[in-house]
Amino acid sequence: MSQDSEDQPQGKPSPPRSEKTRMYRCPGCSGNVKFEPVNGCLTCPYCGREEKIPETAAEIKENSYEEYLHAHPGQLLNPSEQFQEHSCPNCNAVLELPSEQLAGECPFCGSQMVLVQESKDPLIAPEALLPLRVSQDAAQSSVGTWLKTRWFAPNALKKFATQETLQGIYLPYWTFDSSTTSMYAGQRGEYYYETETVTEYVDGKPRQVARQVRRVRWYPASGRVDHWFDDVTVPGSLSLNTNHLDGLDPWDLSELKPYDTAYLSGLKAERYRVDLPQGFEGAKRKMASVIADEVRRDIGGDEQRILDVQTSYAAITFKHVLLPVWAGAYRFQGKVYQVVVNGRSAEVLGDRPYSIWKIMFAVLLAIIGAIVVASLQQQTPHQSGSRYYNSY
Repeated sequence: MSQDSEDQPQGKPSPPRSEKTRMYRCPGCSGNVKFEPVNGCLTCPYCGREEKIPETAAEIKENSYEEYLHAHPGQLLNPSEQFQEHSCPNCNAVLELPSEQLAGECPFCGSQMVLVQESKDPLIAPEALLPLRVSQDAAQSSVGTWLKTRWFAPNALKKFATQETLQGIYLPYWTFDSSTTSMYAGQRGEYYYETETVTEYVDGKPRQVARQVRRVRWYPASGRVDHWFDDVTVPGSLSLNTNHLDGLDPWDLSELKPYDTAYLSGLKAERYRVDLPQGFEGAKRKMASVIADEVRRDIGGDEQRILDVQTSYAAITFKHVLLPVWAGAYRFQGKVYQVVVNGRSAEVLGDRPYSIWKIMFAVLLAIIGAIVVASLQQQTPHQSGSRYYNSY
């Protein structure tokens, strides 16, 4: 596939840029080609020609976190919220694209454009990516299946949302590796049992019954746990719900490919808006939950209390990668709901409204069920008691 690039935009002057705008064309008919997840090729929608993306021998490196921060003291790593000018290589239209956008479509000629970062760019360029593997049809089908399992979603929504169009987009992520050492203080709880006498009623008559009651005896505990974290993922995007993006884990990061703009052709891609230090803070929060589990195991006993944990981090490395999702939003009764689909596994996460009528119906059924069970429980002791006294 041929590549067209334009280094300088046309039109009114703009600040210097460190990017090129790239397009991928079909060598047969010169049409704009798109990356197709079904065949993993750059595919021409006009003549059907398919071209494999050449494998590259480039190494996906882990970058030293401390060295990078030392080499870039006080440097702004997060892109601005403003628009930047870019020239379409096909029609020469001057476009104002959001600074966080890395790939998109020219609104004048429909050309697919990919912005290529150069080494002098202050932003950290992507190191690798996972190629999109789930097609749009498959993603839409997964959303339909997901909605059918949402019992409390309104029926009208299920019919409406399956007709919505999802957009394929590569989202920026940080991955972090780190060795951690955690010193903790806490308490270990061990069960013991005491006998106490309680009053029970049988056939309406009270009687004293002895029973075992569980208590907890607490002992001080302290110690150290070590852990090695590999590829803790942190979304670098602010466009989608972070909880949803975290819920798309785990990613098959062993299948990462060296970054190649060809995979972005025909899709959208974002730059990161969560900078590197912010990303590591997010990684720390993820690590903390794992460390807490390790601490509980180290404390042992039947129950654990964690009073304090002090963690140090060493050998920190990072990568900036792009991961594929299908994203969509639908409006229902004046409110917008967001859905995301993992572009590798087709897992779906999202928001949905609730049907008040379905919830009320479910509550009513639960109340009726509770009344029936209570009625049966009241009848059973009385009947068994009658048989006992009759036999006596």
